[in-house]
Amino acid sequence: MEKKIVNNYGSFDIVMAKGKGSTLWDVNGKKYIDFIAGIGVNCLGHNYKPLVKAVAGQAKREIHISNYYFSDIGLDFAENLLMVTGFERGYFGNSGAEANEAAIKLARKYGQLNGGSKRKTIVTLESSFHGRTLATLTATGQDKFHPDSFAPYPEGFKTIKANDFDALKGAFDDTTAALFIECIQGEGGVNLISPEWAQAAAKAAREAGAIVMADEVQTGVGRTGTFLASDSLGFNPEVVTLAKGIAGGVPMGACLFRGKAADVFVAGDHQSTFAGNPLACAAGLVVLDTVSDQAFLDRVNHAGDYIRGQIASWNLPIVKDVRGKGLMIGTQIDLSVKPFDIEVRCLEKGLCTTTAGADVVRFLPPLNISDKEIEEGLAIYKEVLKEFC
Repeated sequence: MEKKIVNNYGSFDIVMAKGKGSTLWDVNGKKYIDFIAGIGVNCLGHNYKPLVKAVAGQAKREIHISNYYFSDIGLDFAENLLMVTGFERGYFGNSGAEANEAAIKLARKYGQLNGGSKRKTIVTLESSFHGRTLATLTATGQDKFHPDSFAPYPEGFKTIKANDFDALKGAFDDTTAALFIECIQGEGGVNLISPEWAQAAAKAAREAGAIVMADEVQTGVGRTGTFLASDSLGFNPEVVTLAKGIAGGVPMGACLFRGKAADVFVAGDHQSTFAGNPLACAAGLVVLDTVSDQAFLDRVNHAGDYIRGQIASWNLPIVKDVRGKGLMIGTQIDLSVKPFDIEVRCLEKGLCTTTAGADVVRFLPPLNISDKEIEEGLAIYKEVLKEFC
């Protein structure tokens, strides 16, 4: 397969053929419990009937039109998304990296309009991850994502340590355009951000004249038990970025703005050919209707608490911590064992997991995963962890 498709992802030699709910089957008929959900993308699982029906129905009407025009389904989706999130305006893209690129450009323009050419620095957090383009890689607060082979990197980014109040001293000045917070550091190790620290950081940034932005590519759309994770952190960003599960598996991203950021972009500032196409918007409406329901979000919280509680109750010496929020879950593993080896063994036994940071096994299951699938997946996970003890 590597000879046909460049294996940038380090993909396993497995070919998936179909899925239903939170279960996948490969071309050989082997069954897997899906605790990855396309890295948080398949938020309603596989073959979710309302989503399938909406996509098929929209494909019969129109799949794509030029952004020189509006689509009726696109306007409906935008109106509903803004209503659910409390933002004023938005821009659609195709991915999280595109959404974050839009946020970066908006921040730079805001700085130019409110302080001149010197106000261009975007402050991000150590251990963060914001994407794979050159700008979003530079914004990412992990040195391993900055190899010399991709240099030179764009200027105008600096990082501070999350949850460190001392790091806020002198972090922002009249050169700061924005603070960019990843609400839970997914790729960094499922690291939680303290609400008190996030609020203090936002206050310091705004006092310096900067705007505050939230990267919710992974934490948004109900993943952490509220539609936006920034709502539970309480720092009220002027800009929020979304992607992953926003359209349930159809490629889509969004950059939403309000307040001081609402009117920064004008025609020509940022564009994308496929952004917000009718097919993605039709899928997005189903996701919004489902995930914004409070009972649905309560179930996400309950399921996440249950999974974390079960793992902790096993009292296995290999497990150093179990953390996360909603159905974004990380198991910190003793450094004597490589999380990737656990991922491989889980896969062999029929459980899809992934890793994060240097020592974390990460779960991002579909938000509507059934109790039965949770139990099946946990049984495999417990068996594998015991093998490594």
